[in-house]
Amino acid sequence: MSRPPPSTAPDDARKLADAASTLAELRAALEDFEGCTLKKTARQTVFSDGVEDAPVMVVGEAPGRDEDAEGRPFVGRSGQLLDRMLDSIGLNRQSNVFISNVIFWRPPGNRPPTQGEIAACVPFIERAVTLVRPKLLILAGGFAAQTLLKRDDGVMRLRGKRLTCGLPALTEPLHAMVMLHPAYLLRRPQDKRLAWADLLAFAAWADEVGIQRGPGL
Repeated sequence: MSRPPPSTAPDDARKLADAASTLAELRAALEDFEGCTLKKTARQTVFSDGVEDAPVMVVGEAPGRDEDAEGRPFVGRSGQLLDRMLDSIGLNRQSNVFISNVIFWRPPGNRPPTQGEIAACVPFIERAVTLVRPKLLILAGGFAAQTLLKRDDGVMRLRGKRLTCGLPALTEPLHAMVMLHPAYLLRRPQDKRLAWADLLAFAAWADEVGIQRGPGL
């Protein structure tokens, strides 16, 4: 029995993403893209929220039920926790944060995305990061960290460290830091002390690179 031909979705996604010169164009390209099977079962595309020229960008994993319903990332319980965490160090999506996910459509039942689904989405999130070009990139959870940093290390080994994220279209790598995903912290509140330590480290780095933070820490 012959194998099916390899999917052209990753190459198609790369061409569409690379052709976008603005976030609005990238959003439109994503809406037109039919190469990810998750789009067939999701209610809508969940692209981004926040300020497009923000100095801080947060990237998570994938939309959940609430995000799929509302069309914005991080609006459920984990998103509310994320907002409180960011607010504690003077950051928010209304003034200085841009938020997105690696995956733009909710996986059925919140299952992990397949390798094919990831490959179809990665060109778009990499292009989004390139277009925003934040002073600091926050990667929420191990999935986002491993996908964008191209590393196999677990989140506990990566969290709170000063890292870099290099992408082909960037002349210089971006400053990046990994944090525990808010959904994980809701399941394991005893690890919030680790998250607080990471927030302190991120706030200090933000000050060093000249990011204006509001009231908070």
